[in-house]
Amino acid sequence: MNVKVVIFDWDGTLVDSVDHIADSLHQAATELGYPALEREAYRDIIGLGMVEALEKLYPGISHVEMSAIRERYARYFFSKVTTPQNVFVGMAEVLADLRGAGRGCSVATGKSRRGLETALVSSGLGPHFDITRCADETRSKPDPTMLEEIIRFYGIEASEAVMIGDTRYDLDMAQRIGMPSIGVEWGVHQREVLADYAPHAIVDTVPELRRVLGL
Repeated sequence: MNVKVVIFDWDGTLVDSVDHIADSLHQAATELGYPALEREAYRDIIGLGMVEALEKLYPGISHVEMSAIRERYARYFFSKVTTPQNVFVGMAEVLADLRGAGRGCSVATGKSRRGLETALVSSGLGPHFDITRCADETRSKPDPTMLEEIIRFYGIEASEAVMIGDTRYDLDMAQRIGMPSIGVEWGVHQREVLADYAPHAIVDTVPELRRVLGL
């Protein structure tokens, strides 16, 4: 692909964190008396901002109840530090090679700013990115606001960037502003779900991603 900027989702795309997020949500909610949900329900909301995720998991939840779950979730989630070993094999090299080729790299994530800042440092990936945007400072996926802010930063059109993600929310967000996307199958949603959003490609290995990106 001949694009100037590559935008990455974080959880499930760059970092193997999906199970830890699901476990933390399950533990936080059930300890506060909320019903245990199927594991797939917790996985399916990964990529959304926390407010939107909890509203989908527990319809009708109040802001007070949501705050209690979020506080307990943070306690469990931050008990485990993201390390370079949690980065999917080969993805750090993809970032380095993109930068070496003169392409911009950025992150658009449903994580909070606090969560992303911590992970950028502890994973070792932080220096690769020019700009990062989080759900709690813009709008949650699939609203494309964070993508619009990123391309405005670079001074480019949506067609000159590509969004890479593992969820329907990533690809839906890109489709809404005419940005090409690439779905990866090593995270939350599989090919049949990702295909609904007309991605440029769907890949199931990092070498395949490198090929699509022309690395």
